[in-house]
Amino acid sequence: MQISRRTQADRSAATRTALIAAGRRLFAEHGFAGVGTETIVRDADVSRGALYHQFGDKTELFAAVLADVEGEITKQLAAEMFADADAAGDFVSLMMRSAEGWLEACQRPEVQRIVLLDGPSVLGWARWRDICQANVLGLIEGVLARGVRDGVLLPLPVKPLAHLLLAVADEAALYVGAALEPNAARRDMVAIIRPLIEALTQAQAERLIIAPPEEV
Repeated sequence: MQISRRTQADRSAATRTALIAAGRRLFAEHGFAGVGTETIVRDADVSRGALYHQFGDKTELFAAVLADVEGEITKQLAAEMFADADAAGDFVSLMMRSAEGWLEACQRPEVQRIVLLDGPSVLGWARWRDICQANVLGLIEGVLARGVRDGVLLPLPVKPLAHLLLAVADEAALYVGAALEPNAARRDMVAIIRPLIEALTQAQAERLIIAPPEEV
């Protein structure tokens, strides 16, 4: 009996994986509105009942696809951010690697379509942000919290700052994605983001302190 239960669990997991993979391909190519459930189940080689059993409806499948894409991006960003052990403690370098990695990822059609365009409209802003919060936003919060703890970052509230920076990153990605020359637009955005990140550091704040005038 125990073996049978494990086999059923394996089959269920395989079905779920197949549906997410099919949804990811189809939503990226055609958009949420351009894909019907019949196309999804045919591509995944499962029954319509399996789709409803696993997710309930197409919207819930899309939410799972979004989480899958976001999770993959977060793992990639984390790997890129901490790839250089010597620079791991450099807050500005970490944040810039994150920003550059995000802009690069968002040039992929599936990320543009699923995460940036369809995500907010299909799921609503609140749920879209909840899924992002469990992934990329959580990564940013962690880096900011460490910067504050180490005295590198100004003692600012971490959660709202993370939301603000992610909003900047999302708008930057949309700008680059819509640009006629995306590589040039990406370079421009990186050049703009760097001084914004640097301005959050204690070192930059100390450099901006104006010494009082000498008494005559």
